[in-house]
Amino acid sequence: MSNFQVDLSNCDIEPIHIPGQLQSHGFLIVIDHENIIRYYSDNIIRFIDGISMDLLGQSLHYIEGFFGLDYQSNLISTLIDSGREKKSFKKISPISINILNIPYNLIISESADYYLLEFELAGSSFDLEVSDMISHSIAEMLTHKNMPELLASAAIEVKDIIQYDRVMIYRFAEDGHGEVVAESKNPDLETWMGLHYPASDIPKQARELYKLNLTRLIADVHTTPSKITTAADNDQPLDLTWSQLRAVSPIHIQYLKNMGVASSFSISIICKDELWGLIACHNYTPRFIEYKSRAFAKLIGQILSSALEYKEEEGNQQIQDDFKDNLAKIEKALQENVSITDALVGEPMYLINTVHGQGAILIHERHITKLGVIPDDKYLPGLISWIKENVSEPVYHTAELSAIFPEAAAYQDVASGMIVCILSQELEEYVIWFKPEQIHTVKWAGNPDKPVEGQTNGLMQISPRHSFAVWSQTVAGKSAKWSIEEIKSVTRFKEEIAYSTNLKAGAIRLLNEKLRHAYEELETFSYTISHDLKSPIASIKSYAQLLIRDQSLAERGQKMLERIADRADQMNLMINAILDYSRIGKSEFQYRKIHAGALIGDIIKDLDLVYDTSELKITVGDTPDLLGDPMMMLQVFSNLIGNAVKYSQYANPAEVHIEGKESETEICYTISDNGLGIAAKDQPKIFELFNRMDNVKDIEGSGVGLAIVKRIVEKHKGRIWVESELDKGSTFFVAFNN
Repeated sequence: MSNFQVDLSNCDIEPIHIPGQLQSHGFLIVIDHENIIRYYSDNIIRFIDGISMDLLGQSLHYIEGFFGLDYQSNLISTLIDSGREKKSFKKISPISINILNIPYNLIISESADYYLLEFELAGSSFDLEVSDMISHSIAEMLTHKNMPELLASAAIEVKDIIQYDRVMIYRFAEDGHGEVVAESKNPDLETWMGLHYPASDIPKQARELYKLNLTRLIADVHTTPSKITTAADNDQPLDLTWSQLRAVSPIHIQYLKNMGVASSFSISIICKDELWGLIACHNYTPRFIEYKSRAFAKLIGQILSSALEYKEEEGNQQIQDDFKDNLAKIEKALQENVSITDALVGEPMYLINTVHGQGAILIHERHITKLGVIPDDKYLPGLISWIKENVSEPVYHTAELSAIFPEAAAYQDVASGMIVCILSQELEEYVIWFKPEQIHTVKWAGNPDKPVEGQTNGLMQISPRHSFAVWSQTVAGKSAKWSIEEIKSVTRFKEEIAYSTNLKAGAIRLLNEKLRHAYEELETFSYTISHDLKSPIASIKSYAQLLIRDQSLAERGQKMLERIADRADQMNLMINAILDYSRIGKSEFQYRKIHAGALIGDIIKDLDLVYDTSELKITVGDTPDLLGDPMMMLQVFSNLIGNAVKYSQYANPAEVHIEGKESETEICYTISDNGLGIAAKDQPKIFELFNRMDNVKDIEGSGVGLAIVKRIVEKHKGRIWVESELDKGSTFFVAFNN
């Protein structure tokens, strides 16, 4: 058995689940898997007259011999087998048993390799038909919308069921201390509403047991607990975690006596698998509650737990939705702005509203942006320096900054709470949010720093005179705590900034790579024009001019030669313009109005001289005017229309259609033909320099034209694309902003 000696120096580690004793309002028999008695409580003789005290090693059948005539043979064994199969005894208990014509409730539970058989008297010390009240209590409790009303109603309903003098809803804080947040009491009692109790009043190991065993009855603090007997050679303590009759720590018994409490009953409130609090019930005279009534009261606690969890989740969900909506605005701003700083401070409240703070600081690209209520400028260098040296977590938060950074006491009124999001540790980039100080008074049931007092006999004992007198404490230097939802919001904010930064960095890298390739292509193209094209064009013009002087040529021949010379000059001008364009790079050029109809008409006339168009049908639809560089636009349409004619000349009949459509935002021209078409695999590459398709190798061309066209279109902030099907033709789309 347990030999642990508890006193006030070690009550926080007292193994309260193995006390080796039992409360006196019932008795205990412990059997093994063979139904052999291995433990029993010494007080069994008070309940079963004539029973032998030589119980160890005897069969359960011996005990069953004292049961009433209506007892079915081997019932307990059958119930144990059923509970073992279902891995739970909760639905089995209680079992009604008559012992010497006295009704008992038998509660079965498991303890390691043993089964606990606990016998309690079936009658209560008060006569209530609880089952008739329970439906009304639940309905009444759940009518309340807000949490304070719900808690107050729960306290009233539990008091009505169990008839205790005082019923409190006791909520645990993060540090383990508790506060009375609702109360229902007899009129003659002083209120404990709003009082705080130190964590030592309900130690951690007790709180853990409350999570397992959801009700706890202490029927009479003035009775002497009964010892549990086992074999002399059995040094294994009996685990009474699941016991209803488990004896109470002597420290807690003294604690209740000092409060004047004779009986207590507790119901656990569990939210999200954690102990949210207790329904703590006190009576100032002894009071026993039978098992079924305790079960009904436990149901109230479970329903309250569910209602609290639902209301907390409902409130948390609303907060999460608000934070998500705010983050969506930040995300949109990041997409619309090249600069992250501009995106975050363009609408200052977006950044501040990432949490429930009143101010924020953005440190980005060696610049500090201050928003809302923050510490004075003179304090910021010291704070930022402290953050750089001490904060390494991606998201760091404190509700008591001055406790860890004493210099912050100078501005704790605006910055007692701080949460830091590290954007880049290497670049020393941060976002810092602040919460102001919340000065408030905590009323303790006794001085929490003096839980014990010494008596004249040297014994340490809680003082019944002073320990529960209201003791007020003013709390300063603390802000409202940072909620889980706020921390999640900052984490999502950090992820969004990282994503946006990577996206922008990737886009810049890709743009630089494209720019490098474009300049390389342009240099190659410029070299080709200057060395391979200008000399032949000059020769063509010279020969044409010589032939024009020949008077023997017919008039039509003379006109053709003149047109050749004119077009040679035009080509030379185009080459010079493109060479100039390659040199000026990104420099702007002069936009002019271009009469697209006339430009397209001239191109078609020139094509009549180059190709046999007698079998070609060229149709032109609407030709809205354009704005752009005239020479470059001529090159775009010459190339696209020329390609359409060239690659459709073998079709029968050959057809080319040119048309422009104007909308509010853009002018889009289409040049369609029914020619050779482009294979799907080749379409992504057609605008690359010196790239020609396999099906046009036998047709004259350089592979430069479409690359030039794309370059010019993009220079005009336009776009070009193609839709094509092999052997059926192509449609090129070229769109310019309107």
